[in-house]
Amino acid sequence: MTHAAGITGAILIGAREVTSDATFRAIDPARDAAIDPAFSEAGPDHVAQAAALAAIAAPVFRDTPAEARAAFLEAIAAGIEAIGEELIARAGQESGLPAARLTGERGRTCGQLRLFASWIRMGGADEPRLDSALPDRAPLPRADLRMRQIGVGPVAVFGASNFPLAFSVAGGDTASALAAGCPVIVKGHPAHPGTSELVGRAIRAAVAQCGLPEGVFSLLTGTRHELGSALVADPRIAAVGFTGSRAGGLALCRIAAARPVPIPVYAEMSSINPVFLLPAALEARAEALGAAFVGSLTMGAGQFCTNPGLVLGLAGEGLDRFIASARTALEAAPAAPMLTPGIADAYAKGVDALAANGAQTLARGHGGGPNSCRPALFVVDAARFLDEPALGHEVFGASSLVIRCTDEEEMRAVAASLEGQLTATLHLDDADHALARTLLPILEDKAGRILANGWPTGVEVCHAMVHGGPYPATSDVRTTSVGTLAIRRFLRPVCYQDLPAALLPAAVAEGNLLHLPRLVDGRFEPGGA
Repeated sequence: MTHAAGITGAILIGAREVTSDATFRAIDPARDAAIDPAFSEAGPDHVAQAAALAAIAAPVFRDTPAEARAAFLEAIAAGIEAIGEELIARAGQESGLPAARLTGERGRTCGQLRLFASWIRMGGADEPRLDSALPDRAPLPRADLRMRQIGVGPVAVFGASNFPLAFSVAGGDTASALAAGCPVIVKGHPAHPGTSELVGRAIRAAVAQCGLPEGVFSLLTGTRHELGSALVADPRIAAVGFTGSRAGGLALCRIAAARPVPIPVYAEMSSINPVFLLPAALEARAEALGAAFVGSLTMGAGQFCTNPGLVLGLAGEGLDRFIASARTALEAAPAAPMLTPGIADAYAKGVDALAANGAQTLARGHGGGPNSCRPALFVVDAARFLDEPALGHEVFGASSLVIRCTDEEEMRAVAASLEGQLTATLHLDDADHALARTLLPILEDKAGRILANGWPTGVEVCHAMVHGGPYPATSDVRTTSVGTLAIRRFLRPVCYQDLPAALLPAAVAEGNLLHLPRLVDGRFEPGGA
């Protein structure tokens, strides 16, 4: 099979290209066939080389003005767009995802790069605070105190399997880390190495175009666990961004915690995203809700971290109508290829486990080919769900479990029993507000994003978005991996006390040289030229 001319299979370490004797190939999941070319397996020696370059680049890149970093992010976006249809074709070949979905994902990838460029121009990477000296204050004077945020240092980013662009080489973790002034070493996902290389080359070109140190970016490819372990264990790495399985995220957390100098791992891991169908909403639109639910469930073969894997409703005529509608829609849904053979195998085992643990099969989708996902819908009583923890485990793919609750109290009990989630959704009408008020405090403790009358698949990239949540949705409940707040994962505050004016960083200097919004003596000053 021919391959794109821009793809060589080399490991990208700064401005250098290296190869190794050990190689692997991507798999076309729809055909279950290997794709050329062969890609070099990176190992611990390559990690050490990339980390050494990143450590050299870190102090220089951190002190690069926000305007220069913003221009760099915009150059990456332009470079990705310039790849054109070659990128969409290769990503589709490696993932089995349709071109329309990947075109939208490319737009999201470039959009979030430009969003972070805009944010850091506004001072979002600095957040300066100044408290003036009070030498005459009694009983004790106050020193001159000035605070800004700085990048933590080199960041390791692990590309995700299910978003070969938006959560991968130039995805949200990379964009937010670069915006913070942190060099990035990406461990590309082995499911889409060609896509990763094309994007990696665009980032590397932007590094050169903007005159930045070569160690600002490296891309390491490989299939072996030792590559990721070596990357997290390297003493020059200061933080980790990860999207993937709970087992993988926790393994990285253990490595990071065991280092002589522990570092944070910001891992997005596991979520079943419960959907609550409240009585008045069910009465008014059960059939429409059933059809829309299946549309959300089966989108992209269900390979979204926000897939609606759990549905709760009160037993009765309304829920029965919802189930009938959902069953009809799901039985008409065709099987679709999953991202990798391993993911397809895990999906099949997860579906079997739901049935083995007492869930009743309501419907399955039809058809199937290599590595395909046949959508699956199950139902179980709330009492059984509460007695069997395995029913609450994530099944990555188009599978969902409907829970029949006998009354509102049982619905609240199920909600309280759930693990941490990325999202929780309420379908409600005005008459449901009283029940919703009792659920909201529970859901606030369980989820990072609470939706009303929508579906969780689809994450807007903006300032207010939270794509995070309590464990095991993420490893740090305080953070988000989407939206401008994601930059805070890779920043740390530094306070300067009584530092001579000549030595003060520009962000906290007198006269507001950078025209940044600043908090001065407890009052917000908007900045601007």
